[in-house]
Amino acid sequence: MQIEQFLAQYGLWALGAGAGLEGETATILGGMLVHRGLFSFIPAVLAASLGSFLADQFFFTLGRRFRDSAYVRKVSARPGFKRALLVFERHPVGFVFAFRFLYGLRTISPLAIGTTNLRGSRFAIINAAAALLWGVIFVTLGYFFGQAIEALFGRVHLSFVVLAVLAALALFVMARSIVRRMNARRR
Repeated sequence: MQIEQFLAQYGLWALGAGAGLEGETATILGGMLVHRGLFSFIPAVLAASLGSFLADQFFFTLGRRFRDSAYVRKVSARPGFKRALLVFERHPVGFVFAFRFLYGLRTISPLAIGTTNLRGSRFAIINAAAALLWGVIFVTLGYFFGQAIEALFGRVHLSFVVLAVLAALALFVMARSIVRRMNARRR
């Protein structure tokens, strides 16, 4: 089975899972597939948003239910966890809405928020609104990114697009790592 057939058959489920497990890269790729005509815009946004929402609800629930477990205590010792709680204490609603847009705090934040006294229903409402906005933004970015690729290179094979996105992500991660090391040396 070719990748385009696979995505046509399982694509929205795969997009939702990718958005929940990985995040922005999967969602941008989903937007590129909207541009290619494999998905419609609204279903792609809903799949990405739902995947992100469910993943964050899962980690919030883990933090809430297992806040006294060895695993959560171990994770709570990480600097990202502590940073997430510090920002949350100052701006609880804003942080719940914005954490998915903050690189480096995306995964740990719902777990950290789950250890606080924030009501689960309040988290779910804010999380749903933020996930929907996030889905719209990143599917749209992927749509226009796909449009830009096609304008530059013509219609390209999907595997090339996937490789290009992965290469760009790898370059970004390497550059970020280098900058962090340089900043650590300055301190």
